[in-house]
Amino acid sequence: MPDGDTTRQGRTLRTPSALREAGLLRPGAEADAARVAERFAISVTDHVAGLIDRADAEDPIARQYIPDAAELVTAPHEVEDPTADAPFTPVKGVVHRYPDRALLKPLLACPVYCRFCFRREVVGPDGGLLTEAELDAALAWFEATPAVREAVLTGGDPLMLSPRRLGAILRRLAAVPHIDTLRIHTRVPVAEPSRVDAALLAALDVGKPVFMAVHANHAREFAPAAVAALERLARNGTPLLGQSVLLRGVNDSVQALEDLFRAMLRARVKPYYLHALDPAPGTARFAVPDDEGLVLLRALRGRVPGLAIPTFVRELPHGGGKRPIGAS
Repeated sequence: MPDGDTTRQGRTLRTPSALREAGLLRPGAEADAARVAERFAISVTDHVAGLIDRADAEDPIARQYIPDAAELVTAPHEVEDPTADAPFTPVKGVVHRYPDRALLKPLLACPVYCRFCFRREVVGPDGGLLTEAELDAALAWFEATPAVREAVLTGGDPLMLSPRRLGAILRRLAAVPHIDTLRIHTRVPVAEPSRVDAALLAALDVGKPVFMAVHANHAREFAPAAVAALERLARNGTPLLGQSVLLRGVNDSVQALEDLFRAMLRARVKPYYLHALDPAPGTARFAVPDDEGLVLLRALRGRVPGLAIPTFVRELPHGGGKRPIGAS
């Protein structure tokens, strides 16, 4: 990527051999991981690697990030673009699915690559960074579309941009009269919390509300460094929302969800969405039936404060958008 457009902090494990040397691959699993890496990107930050219990073969943090041969098996119902971004892309980098809001994807790089990602066919270390001309065209689209009241930065992970670039994007969007709110979807505070520094906090100060949706799926992701990063954001005036995916082997129990949502609240994060798994290729091992998810959420009522219970949603096929599942 061009110098200055992204920042790099700490050591990141990006190859099966690096994972093996760090003790994060089971004996004999490197060959399978190499096959997976030919199709899907690998990235595990030092911070995340430190959260993994290497003695636990079923560790829920490792399950989210360490490649598995099952990823190479595509089930009949799985598709490359499960959220149907492509038909709703009026200009490169923009997705306009809902009348009053639109996504801006300035890049497709992430600090970590989740093995269940719904954009796993397109995200990767090459970054998918919009050129200056492409970014200008995307921002001009927002300026020329008065129906859009909220700009949602996603990707990839927008906090992989340098604070300079991120701040410039946010300021231009904030200057659009018809845009009321900005939102950033990110894993950075829990995956590479050192990025949440003074320069980033300054970049978020643009004169309009900037909400941040933090993706986390397990209570252990709220380690002290992550909690400190989230506290810095909260004290900076950034409202924090939590988004999670219901994942087999990660958080598919009442206790795991309770621990996750309580950890969010302690870190000043309001649980916002619990997503049903999108059917991206090679993700079937993570799937939890919607009926089972409803049972889990209903079991939480009366057990945790209402503030701790998110909306359980599924992305409808063919670009139908998010819809609540049952009466969770």
